[in-house]
Amino acid sequence: MNNYVKIFDTTLRDGEQSPGATMTSVEKLEVARSLARLGVDIIEAGFPAASPDDLEAVRRIAIEVGNPPRGGEYSKVPIIAGLARANKPDIDKAWDAVKAAAHPRIHTFLATSEIHMKHKLKMDRETVVERVKETVAYARSLCADIEFSPEDAGRSDPEFLYLVLGEAIQAGATTLNIPDTVGYTTPDEYGAMIAGIIKNTPGMHDGITISVHTHDDLGLATANALAGIQAGARQAEVTINGIGERAGNASLEELAMTLRTRYPVFGLETGLDTTQIARISKLVSNYTGMSVQPNKAIVGANAFAHEAGIHQDGMLKHNQTYEIMRPEDVGVNQSKLVMGKHSGRHALHARLADMGHMLSEAELDKAFTRFKELADRKKNITDLDLEALIADEFYRPRDIYALDGLQVACGTMGLPTATIRLRGPDGKIHTHASIGTGPVDATYKAIDAIVKVPATLLEFNIHAITEGIDALGEVTVRVQPKESFTKLDAQHETPYGRVFGGHGADSDIIVASAKAYLAALNKLITAQSEATEAQQHDYGMLS
Repeated sequence: MNNYVKIFDTTLRDGEQSPGATMTSVEKLEVARSLARLGVDIIEAGFPAASPDDLEAVRRIAIEVGNPPRGGEYSKVPIIAGLARANKPDIDKAWDAVKAAAHPRIHTFLATSEIHMKHKLKMDRETVVERVKETVAYARSLCADIEFSPEDAGRSDPEFLYLVLGEAIQAGATTLNIPDTVGYTTPDEYGAMIAGIIKNTPGMHDGITISVHTHDDLGLATANALAGIQAGARQAEVTINGIGERAGNASLEELAMTLRTRYPVFGLETGLDTTQIARISKLVSNYTGMSVQPNKAIVGANAFAHEAGIHQDGMLKHNQTYEIMRPEDVGVNQSKLVMGKHSGRHALHARLADMGHMLSEAELDKAFTRFKELADRKKNITDLDLEALIADEFYRPRDIYALDGLQVACGTMGLPTATIRLRGPDGKIHTHASIGTGPVDATYKAIDAIVKVPATLLEFNIHAITEGIDALGEVTVRVQPKESFTKLDAQHETPYGRVFGGHGADSDIIVASAKAYLAALNKLITAQSEATEAQQHDYGMLS
């Protein structure tokens, strides 16, 4: 058995199904590029049958990330996978989306637990087996690399599981992914299930890769994934920051750093450049509007912080007294003063490249302008400031409405008032003034009056990037539309009920708040437009 574990990242598919984690196609492409630089082996780029936009996003990733890069952005070309239910229309759309990649993969699935077969599929065991044989064989007729997942394997009858997986192998599956779909199993149970599959599945041979896919409903996702790997699995399906449905998925950063830090125990390797982890964690957090909790392992703000006196004393004497890995191993740079107002364009380009940001000349020009504006207001600029600047400038949705000016008045002497100026999609300037319970409330009411998209603010988070009164402030928000935009057919998901995240950064926290709210509303408006286009497309097809 080999000692290499393939990393299958499903941030763009399973991760995006997390409430509020919706990303635009442009954002998905940037995340995919970052995953390629990180060195993941397989990128599950989406679920092409979900919508025309998702299909186009997967296709674009297959073309632009799934082929050898021109500029040497990353050292290996990842496999690009598309998810499909076990039916021919889904499989056709998945193949259409991924076929332009140098290494395409179709990932199809069908539930095998009694509760899913009875209540969701309305199928008996014989029908499920026949469906697996038929659809896996059909997928293999299109693509040489086929992955099959028995959904809810963690609650499936082992003997039936062996039968289904054996038929999938015979039909042409090359990877068997074993999902603990509802996070039900314990590490001992999950490890034993993987070992049983390897030992008892008919037709199992060295060319078949067993994969783990675990959810965190009981807080055991990473532990279960590691138990499955110890039992012989050699592919791990994970997400950045552990995002995903309900409590999330196994976390890429936790699994990768466990294998690296405890190499004497596992004796296994991955192809990841772990110094990219902190940057991509921040990228995904900004795009989804889902903040990483401070005590999150590996990438949380407190992961390498030491406040207790005994711990600080030990760290001063030897860092390994309380740190089992170095911050630099995951890309957390500990340098303080990095840049200043006298730093030039070349120095900024070099520093950003060291941090993993590969900018074009036009992008560098924009970043340098923002950098100089920040340097005039803030004496010492750290890597954290630069990360926030890049995130605010480039890692945000397309500006449908853009902030053009903001003035607030607040305090104890009168009503908090905000006057805001926005540039609309028609290029015209729109101005409105509102009062509120505070400056942020007044600002958001003024934005609502211009944008006119009924939405509820579900979450508002604010924190300083660095210490000091001149620190950049970061704001993340999550909003939900108050009403459905369009009467869509049942096969299309309406924007109503979805949650949209936004991120903003500025040395003025009210400005950062306005940017974050606008970013979330811009995503919501984009979803409205895409849903309407999908409806019109289907109407045209029916006509």
